[in-house]
Amino acid sequence: MIAAGVAGLSLAVWLGLIFAHHGFWLCRERDTRAMPADPAQWPAVIAVVPARDEADVIAQTIGSLLAQDYPGHFRVILVDDSSSDGTGDVARALPARAGQLDVLTGQPLAPGWTGKLWAVAQGVERAGPGSAYLWLTDADIAHAPDTLRMLVARAEAGQCALVSLMAKLHCTTLAERMLIPAFVFFFQMLYPFARVNRPGGIGAAAGGCMLVRREALAAAGGVAAIRNALIDDCTLGALLKQQGPVWLGLTDRSRSVRPYRDFGAIAGMIARSAYTQLRYSPVLLAGTIAGLALVYFVPPLLALFGTGTARWLAAAAWALMALAFQPMLAFYRRSPLWGLALPVIAAFYAGCTLLSFWQFVQGRGGTWKGRAQAVVAR
Repeated sequence: MIAAGVAGLSLAVWLGLIFAHHGFWLCRERDTRAMPADPAQWPAVIAVVPARDEADVIAQTIGSLLAQDYPGHFRVILVDDSSSDGTGDVARALPARAGQLDVLTGQPLAPGWTGKLWAVAQGVERAGPGSAYLWLTDADIAHAPDTLRMLVARAEAGQCALVSLMAKLHCTTLAERMLIPAFVFFFQMLYPFARVNRPGGIGAAAGGCMLVRREALAAAGGVAAIRNALIDDCTLGALLKQQGPVWLGLTDRSRSVRPYRDFGAIAGMIARSAYTQLRYSPVLLAGTIAGLALVYFVPPLLALFGTGTARWLAAAAWALMALAFQPMLAFYRRSPLWGLALPVIAAFYAGCTLLSFWQFVQGRGGTWKGRAQAVVAR
């Protein structure tokens, strides 16, 4: 009786997620849908790229920015955030028109700031008031030549304070094939894109590609308003949602060029902000692990080892789980069979969440390229 009740509760959760959670799993919010018309005039845009030890990819990613076919005024500011590998020198050697690329040597990290946001703030200050939009993009993201045109057209058509693309992550190694589609799936579960894009909905963004209306950012207090945020993209999305519409969608135009070659690399990426997402709360951590057990672990366990009603209810929950994962697997062109492995994948993410907690306790929370930043954000 208890087993059947637990299995029934897990099934009810999956029914709610599929039918009453803004269709998060359908992957319908994409930059290719409902394409807006070109604006009458193309406003000026300045891209700001924070970079720390990115010499291996910076030529490709900055090169993709310099190759944008944007009709309006556009230039790029790269902020070299205390790199030790010659990132700034690689960027300065790139072929660019006069005034098209500005490589700024960043100042030492200011107290109370996370490294990325301190670099972004310096880039925004360097940009000055000479553009309608700021394109905040990461140093490991390469963009198709028409990306900026699409971003600006969508922002102008919807009078958006923020337009953001969930960059398509590198997904070729075994670890990536197993874990990366789930990363975006879980992100969409936390921040359903349709709800983000709806007036009055929640605010969120994906940090790899964010087009920000300058006046909206200034009205919200500028980058300084989120200076200690580790999950800076969603924090900025929530802040700018107060200033106007926000749009977030999936894309093939913007792609991460950074490979995660093994499971350890992906674990580090997840652990960097998992405990931050839980607001550094042990109570929320315990609740999250219990929730993951109910939603992801109960269905396969009872489907394989349960009996009677409990087995059938659990099997139905497992089937719904696998079904919900299919659109994301198709988007990443991965085998549908990974859907059946979602409980194992979720177990890995649960372990990374516990690792995030342990790193925080050890004073190493939010570590990124030598900086432990969670102690700043606490």
